[in-house]
Amino acid sequence: MPKLLVALAVLAALVLTTNTMLAQQKPLHLNPVIAKLAEGKTVYGLNTGDLSLAYAREVARAPVDFIYADMEHNPLDFPALHLFLMGMTDRAMVLQKGNLQPNVALFARFPPEADQSQWVVKQALDIGLHGVIFNGVDTREQALIAIKSMRYPQLKGSQYYEPNGTRGAGPANATWIWGISGDEYDRHADLWPLNPEGDLIAILMVESVEGLQNLDAIATTPGVGALFVGAANDLTRSMGVRPGSPEVEAGLQKVLAACKAHRVACAISANNGNDVAKRVREGWNIIRSTVPAITAGRALLGEKN
Repeated sequence: MPKLLVALAVLAALVLTTNTMLAQQKPLHLNPVIAKLAEGKTVYGLNTGDLSLAYAREVARAPVDFIYADMEHNPLDFPALHLFLMGMTDRAMVLQKGNLQPNVALFARFPPEADQSQWVVKQALDIGLHGVIFNGVDTREQALIAIKSMRYPQLKGSQYYEPNGTRGAGPANATWIWGISGDEYDRHADLWPLNPEGDLIAILMVESVEGLQNLDAIATTPGVGALFVGAANDLTRSMGVRPGSPEVEAGLQKVLAACKAHRVACAISANNGNDVAKRVREGWNIIRSTVPAITAGRALLGEKN
């Protein structure tokens, strides 16, 4: 009997060690948005034109998963964006969490259309952003250009070779912000879900009738992380109708259906707590709103902040 107990104890120890090793081998996503989307969770975020250090500190501990700097309708200011990202760096939270994943990811949206923004994307990613929102994506060709601009040229034999990237290599600022070596950054700085270990996300905005007509082609472009429907202004104007018109809601639902059909994350803006809860129940899994609305919506859904 003692020998049997010893054998069982050894077996239990081996199982525990194996499980621990497997857990350790599971890659940690340094992008909190991707970490949650990969687990099938909904993510919530804000947008801003305020790139002050005071707001950066506030956002770093906000009950959200991301914030995006709107530089399409605000000045294109890379130094301010860089300082904002540095201001979001929260060493106390790093110590508390025990890893380098920030609580809140920073994305940005820029003035050029997707097929004209390669140089802007390079600048943004080298600063250390976790993702880019591309406005005005109407075709698969534009989607491909956007995806390529976020990827490095791939090594021969790469498991995820296509679409091969055009991003130039020089991420010294990004490695500093992310807190990892150049080799580690090179491993993480690829597009999810194309590369399951990637920590960059490309979010493509569908804002026109042409974009709605090409939804399937856009959504199936390898490297697309999410579609974001721009309903408030550009899409309604493209349709020639007023906000709140039935045609607009039909367009939103068409985007959602395409996301579900092609297993792509789907982003939308919500106006209040009821709207947040409604959109989550419909299946949208990236919600842009305000902290009060997100808090109220999650309460209606029975979620903890």
